[in-house]
Amino acid sequence: MEPYLTMMRAVQTDHSNVTGVCRERRGAARVRVGLFLALVAGCSAPASDTPVETATEFAASATVPPPSEAGAAAALAASPRRGEWVDIQLGGGDWPIATWIVRPEGSADAPVVLVIHEIFGLTDWVRVVADRLAENGFVAVVPDLLSGLGPDGGGTAALASRDQVVRLIRSLEPADVIARLDAVRDHAITLPGTTGKTATIGFCWGGSTSFAYVVTQPHLQAAVVYYGSSPVETADYHLVEAPVLGLYGGDDERVNATIETAAREMARYGKHFESEIFPGAGHGFLRAQGGRHGANRQASLRAWRRTIEFLRRYTFREPT
Repeated sequence: MEPYLTMMRAVQTDHSNVTGVCRERRGAARVRVGLFLALVAGCSAPASDTPVETATEFAASATVPPPSEAGAAAALAASPRRGEWVDIQLGGGDWPIATWIVRPEGSADAPVVLVIHEIFGLTDWVRVVADRLAENGFVAVVPDLLSGLGPDGGGTAALASRDQVVRLIRSLEPADVIARLDAVRDHAITLPGTTGKTATIGFCWGGSTSFAYVVTQPHLQAAVVYYGSSPVETADYHLVEAPVLGLYGGDDERVNATIETAAREMARYGKHFESEIFPGAGHGFLRAQGGRHGANRQASLRAWRRTIEFLRRYTFREPT
């Protein structure tokens, strides 16, 4: 079999794409990435597989979460950090990947976090998430995974409506998404002022993609999954090389039905998986913090602190 052999199948349902990816990668190993992609942002008891990191050096300096979607533009305008757009070439592609990069203040080298956007594409809200990651000491890199696919070779901003963005993301081939993430990661680790360590964080569709990417990319240090489905093919989990943190709303039954498989298979293969389900919170709670009678806000406060602690734990220090 040739390396990087990819076989994809997609089945459309009312609220999800069930997408399987078969990739032969890392020598003769076959990677079968199964995704239940969360295609709509609106679309129990709390659970945690491992204790929350309690190191005060991490918790003390974690900032407040990014704002909800309505406050994103104002927060970006008020930020002392100034991001930049960079075009990253994709081998064999006619159009570059438009990528937003924002750096922490100061001169110290920093790890890279790839931010994988929701089903709604690269929005101001995703950019403000990146800004808050930079505030916490990371070089945040946000590719527009629709780059070159919109009108006149544009991306998210070239599409006339959110519904058009959603439809276009529904049509993406998983193998193409992985190739784009690889190109962006390869570029990011060569940037001046970076440490060479990389992690991913994704939301909704991007959360599912974050988990899928850690299956196919062995050189990540960590992956964070916000309310994204877990791979369904149990054979995939032995290929995971990085710790994974999953953060879920309690009222998100479809996504949460996939957590048990991830917890069981990650444990079976000796992989590190942490998860927490926030009671009363809905799908997309970080973007919609005013919802669910305060439950989304409480979930966001705790989830963001866990996110920063987790990313620092695995990208700031050498493994012991």
